[in-house]
Amino acid sequence: MSKLEPETLSLLPVTWSAIERSAVAWRRVYLFVAFSMGFSWIIGTVVYVTGGIGPDSPELFAGIRLWNALLVIYMFGPAIGNVLTRVVTDEGWRGLYLRPHLRRNWQWWLLAWVGLPLLIYLGGGLFFALFPAFFDPTLSSVNELLHRTGQSGEIPFQPEQFVLIQTISALTIATAINCVATFGEEFGWRAYLVPKLLPLGNRQAVLLSGVIWGVWHWPLILMGHNYPDTPLLGSVGMVYFTTVVGVLLAWVALRGESVWPAVIGHAAINANTGLAVLFQQGDPSRLLGPMVIGVVGSLPLAVLALWLLVRSDSFG
Repeated sequence: MSKLEPETLSLLPVTWSAIERSAVAWRRVYLFVAFSMGFSWIIGTVVYVTGGIGPDSPELFAGIRLWNALLVIYMFGPAIGNVLTRVVTDEGWRGLYLRPHLRRNWQWWLLAWVGLPLLIYLGGGLFFALFPAFFDPTLSSVNELLHRTGQSGEIPFQPEQFVLIQTISALTIATAINCVATFGEEFGWRAYLVPKLLPLGNRQAVLLSGVIWGVWHWPLILMGHNYPDTPLLGSVGMVYFTTVVGVLLAWVALRGESVWPAVIGHAAINANTGLAVLFQQGDPSRLLGPMVIGVVGSLPLAVLALWLLVRSDSFG
C-alpha cells in the first residue's frame, strides 16, 4: 500500500493503523515543538526573573509561591502547542484522542493509576536496599514534622499512620488533582507528538518524543527543579527519565486508544514520587534516588520500558 499524504490522512477515520501508513508531517512537528517550548520557556523566564524556584519567589498565599503557580501554567505549553499547530496549519480537530473508550480499555486506566505507582515504590525499595545508610526505619523526619506541626507537643498521628494516609492520598485525591496539570502536557506529547511521529516506527516515535519532552524541562532543571544540587547533570538525567516514562505513557495511551490513561499515569507518577523521601535520612544524590527521578529509583520503570521496546507488538 502506498504512503498517504497528511492531507489525505485527515479525511480518513482516525485510527493508529491509518497514522502509521502516513508520512511524517514534519512541518507540523516542528511547529508543535516550537509553540510548546516557546510558550513554556517564556513562562520559565518569568519564573527566573521573579526569584526563580525557591524561597526568593514571592509568596502568594499559605506557603504557595509564585513559581508554584507558574509551573502549572508552564505545563500547559504542549496543550497550547497542539491547538496552535492545528490552527496555523488548518489541520482541523480530528484525532484529538479525547474520547475515553473506558468501557473497552479500562485495564489501561487501572494499570496507569495503580501499576506505575507500584513500580515507583519498588524503585524506592531498591534504592534503600542498595544504599541502606540512607534508609530510616524509624521515620524520624516524619516524627519531627508531626511534632513541629502539632499543638502542645501532641501529634495527631503516629509516623506509620501518617505514611499510610499520605500513600492513600497519593493514590486517590492527589492523583486526581494532578490530572488537571498533566493534561496540559499529555494533550501535547502523547495526543499529538507521538501520533505525528509514528510513521518513523513505534520505537523511534516514543523515544524521540521522550527526548523532546526532557529538553522541554531544561529551563526548570537549570533553575534547580528536581535536581537542585546538580542542575547540569540533572538536565541529562531528566532526558533519561522522560525517555523512560515517555515509553510507558505512550504505551498506555496507544493501547488505551485515548490520551486519558497517559494523563492518569503521569499524574500518578507526580503524586507518588515523593513518598520514598519519608523513609530517607541523610542527603543522597537525587540523580540516584530514592525518588523515581533518580536512576536507581526509576530502574523498575526502565526495565519495563526496555521490555516494551524489545517486543514488536507492545504499542498495538
